[in-house]
Amino acid sequence: MAAVTIECCPPIARQRLNESEAAELAVLLKAVADPVRLRLLSMIGSHTGGEICVCDLTGAFDLTAPTISHHLKVLRTAGLIDGERRGTWVYYRIIPQQVARLGALFTPLAETASP
Repeated sequence: MAAVTIECCPPIARQRLNESEAAELAVLLKAVADPVRLRLLSMIGSHTGGEICVCDLTGAFDLTAPTISHHLKVLRTAGLIDGERRGTWVYYRIIPQQVARLGALFTPLAETASP
């Protein structure tokens, strides 16, 4: 009887994470593990011109301005977004290198997925 070779699934990551890398990425993942923050990040990143006024963000949610500010602070503290005050408004933009780190973590999985 011939031996049956079972092909294992391809790896979902490019390389193993060391302790420091895992801790850094966990902060980013924790920041986007909230539906409001994930929506905020997508709104900021997809806005024409690459930045958006906080006044345009608050109206998209049924939340108070302080709650939106809290979520933006979490994203900013994690290093996923940055902001610049212009008069009374703050304009936010993503930090591409940080967001790319999240995407790169799962890129091999996306590349091997079947259509």
